[in-house]
Amino acid sequence: MFRQLTLGALALLAALHVHAQNIQLTPDYPDVYVVTPGDTLWDISALFLQDPWLWPEIWQINEQVENPHFIYPGDRLRLVFVDGQPRLVTDAMPTSDRVVRLTPQMTSMPVDEAITAIPLDQIREFFSQTRVLSEEEIESAPYMVAGPESRIMIGQGDRMYSRGVLTPGVNLYQVYRVGERYRDPETREWLGTRAELMGTARLESVSGEVGSLTLTSSASEIIPGDLLFPIQQQDMDAVFFPRVPSSTINGEIIAVEGGVNYIGQLDVVAINRGLEHDISNGLVLQVLDRGEQVRDRVEGGRVQLPDERAGVLIVFRTLPKMSFGLVLEAEKPLAVGSPITNP
Repeated sequence: MFRQLTLGALALLAALHVHAQNIQLTPDYPDVYVVTPGDTLWDISALFLQDPWLWPEIWQINEQVENPHFIYPGDRLRLVFVDGQPRLVTDAMPTSDRVVRLTPQMTSMPVDEAITAIPLDQIREFFSQTRVLSEEEIESAPYMVAGPESRIMIGQGDRMYSRGVLTPGVNLYQVYRVGERYRDPETREWLGTRAELMGTARLESVSGEVGSLTLTSSASEIIPGDLLFPIQQQDMDAVFFPRVPSSTINGEIIAVEGGVNYIGQLDVVAINRGLEHDISNGLVLQVLDRGEQVRDRVEGGRVQLPDERAGVLIVFRTLPKMSFGLVLEAEKPLAVGSPITNP
């Protein structure tokens, strides 16, 4: 399998309009860093920058190159200064003694060799196991009505019966169970419903509005009311290049995958902002710790303390009214209800 991936695409991030002189380097950045398996561009940039999403400012940009160079495990990275500005360079070419600057160019490379921009395992799991359904999709979808011999719970290899209009010409279906309803905490508007993949089924025959199917795989027992959808591959960006929003974003975390109470690094969260609010894949947002109200023991009354930065997330799945993000940094325990805004 191959994937389009290169550091050079970071040139697209010039739209950030962030000047190099505004970059704050970490006080203890390494003299030399050797890339190891499992690293990401975010991890590496965080070693050198206090704000990792500003990495385009330190990678050398040069649109005219014949031999682009990529970041692989074993490469040696160093921070140098060119005309007083920081630049990250690599000694990645063993056949040359000169320093090779990282350059923008699109090319194909084996997916298991070059490092990725951010951790993708959690994102892949989300796309493979979860769908967000509209009210219309839920109401129109065929559903499991019964198992053999009036059984209400079935597993892999069992026959199942569906009721509703199946898609003509489609023989393979995914079975989903409706779960959490996403609502905007401010407007109470319904934003969508989470559905979890429970198994796959093969259509054997149809009689009127009743379909007979064989359950070919199952993660859990299938029960009446579970919905059937034709098998489809949900689109997932193979590469995420973080960037800051061009407009002011204010919202909050409305849910977290996994049913946990506290949110940490690499957790997937839902936010109440989407395409209608200028949210797109790759946006980096700051998560805040909501300030407390405290009693003023001197003058009396109560004082609202300011919100403070608690973490950072990157958006990877956008819908009209909501989005999903991966938490890349969590300086404090985060929770549903934590505000999100521009970094």
